[in-house]
Amino acid sequence: MSNVFPRSRGRLGLGVIAALMVAVLLSLGVWQLQRRVQKHALIAALTERLAAPPGELPRAVEWPKLTPAQDEFRRVAFTASYANQPDAMVYSSGSAIRDDIAGPGTWAMLPARLPGGQTLIINAGFVPNTMQDRAQQDRAVASLRSGEPVALTGYLRLPEAGGALTPAPDVAKRLWFARDTAAMAAALGWGEVAPFYIDLETPVPASGVPKPGPLGVHLKDDHLQYAITWFGLAGAVAIAFAVWLNGQRRRRSGDDIAR
Repeated sequence: MSNVFPRSRGRLGLGVIAALMVAVLLSLGVWQLQRRVQKHALIAALTERLAAPPGELPRAVEWPKLTPAQDEFRRVAFTASYANQPDAMVYSSGSAIRDDIAGPGTWAMLPARLPGGQTLIINAGFVPNTMQDRAQQDRAVASLRSGEPVALTGYLRLPEAGGALTPAPDVAKRLWFARDTAAMAAALGWGEVAPFYIDLETPVPASGVPKPGPLGVHLKDDHLQYAITWFGLAGAVAIAFAVWLNGQRRRRSGDDIAR
């Protein structure tokens, strides 16, 4: 009798641990399925948004109300004039939303004036530039600064701040590693700028550089595979515990018979 209670407590303790592990693994699997539903909804929304005819640029009074969920990747058409001010370049090793881009290179970010006098930032396109040569970048954007109004079509994007591992910008070279347009404006004297920027679709300059272009949806959807993995691990833990418990019961029965 003295060994029965410790064994029972041991089985109970391992049973609780196994149950907790199974519950956690199952919850991770369910979470991945929920993420899959959300990802599919996002892909559908972005596909529809990117394929829609271009609309008007939001009015300045609407700018503070713009949100990623409702406004990111909206196609817009408007007229603006590139300002005679320094550009900024954002380093890129490629693009997740442009099939025609392969790095390394930079995105050319230029301030532009709207007819109402407001300034917004245009990502005028990709500049292939393995060595980040500033002179080459200057030549790429020189033809854009004619001062004449230009009809532009593009996609509304919201700025991004760098993370903990993002390199600090090299202001002397006007080189950034995140599309932080507020920081660019403050460092380069662009003045107050719109709280968004435009990924340019058209027009393409005669030289082809910077290279604007249409965006596409290329979001990874691995959530079903992850869910299957978590569910499989939950099943493995449950089976392993059942096998162990069955072995314990057989050993107990053998001990009882031996007595």
